Amino acid sequence: MYITTASHYLPNTTVFNEYYTRLMGLSDEWIFKRSGIRSRSKTNIGENTNTMAIEAVKAAIDRLAYPIRDVDLIVGATYTPYDTVGTLAHAVQHFFDIAGARVISISSACSSFLNAVEIVEGYFATNKSKRALVVSSEHNSAYSDDMDEQSGHLWGDGAGAVFISKERISDDDIKILDLNTTGLGHIGKGVEGVYLRPNNGGLKMPFGKDIFVNATKYMVSEVKDILKKNNLTLDKIVHLIPHQANSRIIAQVAEALELRNGELVTNIEETGNTGCASTMIGLSQNWQRFKKEELIVITVFGGGYSSGAMLLKK
Repeated sequence: MYITTASHYLPNTTVFNEYYTRLMGLSDEWIFKRSGIRSRSKTNIGENTNTMAIEAVKAAIDRLAYPIRDVDLIVGATYTPYDTVGTLAHAVQHFFDIAGARVISISSACSSFLNAVEIVEGYFATNKSKRALVVSSEHNSAYSDDMDEQSGHLWGDGAGAVFISKERISDDDIKILDLNTTGLGHIGKGVEGVYLRPNNGGLKMPFGKDIFVNATKYMVSEVKDILKKNNLTLDKIVHLIPHQANSRIIAQVAEALELRNGELVTNIEETGNTGCASTMIGLSQNWQRFKKEELIVITVFGGGYSSGAMLLKK
């Protein structure tokens, strides 16, 4: 499988830490020390999960090597839906008039992107698809509470898209060497660690410490396992794109993987935690940075819990 292009969309409204200072006395220093966030992207009036997904796909059209109507599979990924019937994937199909494509949407919290790519892998393996679009969009601000001192200041809004083909389309494609995901609902606080219950409190993170411990552990183990499986060592990593949940988690993951300077891709300081879109946004933002033969690793951890890693080569 090959990623032929990646794109993203971030709303043009930015909420800085000073907003939470005025709102409930949380200082910029306090927030940054605990999360690594200085600001976060937030939707404008009229925007939602579906509209952001469409904008992310629009951003890729000029670079796409084939007509978007050639896409025969659309997989949407989100835990913050605008509509649970007419999903973000269906909204994309409708907007771009992609007739005949298979269309589904999934959720496994912040690991949803990698699960979506696994679904593409399955469709490719059974010859039911040759050209797929994976689109993720998170509208965290629709469900979070700014007055929640534990996590209200963490969330950002944004979307990402990747076009995946069964065969190589151009020399600029990134090859998917391997991919793995793991369900972890049986460990730690599991489904209680972070949750989104629309009719019972919205988006909350009551057990941040448990998430921190397990995210650090499994984001590291997923990388080590996928490298070992492919007879590769840690020093072969040129770029690591971790889920952008917390800068302290990212720092511990980087330390455990013995990363050198320049290998770590981050955007949390400016965007906040954009959920399962965060690694897609990071991939898109750094697309031109990746050079031939470089190894890129994406690693994620999601509430619920779940984890995964994807091994890429330019």
